[in-house]
Amino acid sequence: MSTKEEKEGHLEARRERASERELRKLMAIPNPAVHEFIARAVGLCNPSRIFVCDDSPDDIAYIKHMAIASGEECAALSTPGHTFHFDGYFDQGRDRAVTKFLVPKGDSLSPRLNQIDRDTGLSEIMDLLRNSMEGKTMIVRFLTLGPKNSVFTIPCMECTDSWYVAHSVSLLYRPGYDTFLTLRPGSEIFKTLHSSGRLDERMVSRDHEKKRIYIDYLTNTVYSVNTQYAGNSVGFKKLALRLAIRKAHSEGWLAEHFMIIGVRGPGGRKTYLAGAFPSACGKTSTAMLPGESILADDIAYVRNIDGVCRAVNIESGIFGIIQGINPRDDPLIHRLLTSPGEIIFSNVLV
Repeated sequence: MSTKEEKEGHLEARRERASERELRKLMAIPNPAVHEFIARAVGLCNPSRIFVCDDSPDDIAYIKHMAIASGEECAALSTPGHTFHFDGYFDQGRDRAVTKFLVPKGDSLSPRLNQIDRDTGLSEIMDLLRNSMEGKTMIVRFLTLGPKNSVFTIPCMECTDSWYVAHSVSLLYRPGYDTFLTLRPGSEIFKTLHSSGRLDERMVSRDHEKKRIYIDYLTNTVYSVNTQYAGNSVGFKKLALRLAIRKAHSEGWLAEHFMIIGVRGPGGRKTYLAGAFPSACGKTSTAMLPGESILADDIAYVRNIDGVCRAVNIESGIFGIIQGINPRDDPLIHRLLTSPGEIIFSNVLV
């Protein structure tokens, strides 16, 4: 079967759920793996509708509007552009206990890593995802980790039923739809399939005890269900970092959980410092010291390019803990948090 026939075959299964406009957006993407992933996600999760974001201003604005209209976010905050989201009482951090690698038979990982047999884990997560989007919209986002058209670029895509998650990635990552328009067959893609599952009257996941976040490194896919917290549901944060670490190891570069800051010194000298510290240690606050140059506040890719150490921030926004932020110790962050602009606050008293 030709690539065109494969695309049309996958699209045929989605015609009842997607408008002609959404189908045109998908048809413009030449990579068959993209169409296969979306078709499988639709067949498994059974959404009533498909929305494909092409990164146009109208599509980005529609996602933000739907995040508020659906009740996942609240806009009743005093500062223009600020919204609030509540993840739920049992979903306010990354859940390491249910975050696992899917390990195929014959392979092995360090015993320090949470893991499950790949066949067993896939069966479990597929059962939990089955019909999880019934009556809801599947939102398809295309992004890039790292800057576009670069040796650092990793194309990535997420299918989710959460307008809050779709809105979050607008703030955190570089838009990638145009990158996918020129993506050749066989190109490596990081993929995420996420469903919030059943929601209660507060628009938070009901079945938190069935929360699962599984990482399939054979297919570079993250599966996430019954959770909304961005560290669990936005697959390109710490979850895709696990995939990038494996990719970097095989290709001879580094994918690291650290901040990089350029500190100015005498005579115009600038010294770059990398801080590899755990979550909630203050990487973002340190990286945003006034007068210095922020390269990355949380995750960086590092390569040896012609004998020179080069690095990029894979993100274009910040997802951080704001506990203890104050104008004396964190002037830049405090100014940002108290000024008009697009910010999502989550799990704070309002």
